Amino acid sequence: MNQTANNFFLTLTEPHQSVLLFLQHFFKQEMGLEESWKNNTPFYYTKKKWFAFISYNPKNHEIYISFVKGSKIDHPKLVSEGRKQMKIYYINPEKDINTKELKKIIMQLKTLY
Repeated sequence: MNQTANNFFLTLTEPHQSVLLFLQHFFKQEMGLEESWKNNTPFYYTKKKWFAFISYNPKNHEIYISFVKGSKIDHPKLVSEGRKQMKIYYINPEKDINTKELKKIIMQLKTLY
């Protein structure tokens, strides 16, 4: 994790800090995605192509993952909310992340690259 990312995560309160740190680890270590940071936002790549980013809204403390090719798969937890290409997956920081479900989505999307 670069210094900017570390500083950004350390400014967050719990449980948001732990959720974002977990997602970062999960994407990089378990799913094999590469990370790049822009504007305090972690972007993830596969095969050098943009795959997803994790969004945190400090105003309402909302956390979600935007998947670039999300519109190309059908999954009940992915929502478009008017987006044409991306679909998002909401994370509730008060509940355990369903890693099996998230892994299934990521594996399905990785086949499109």
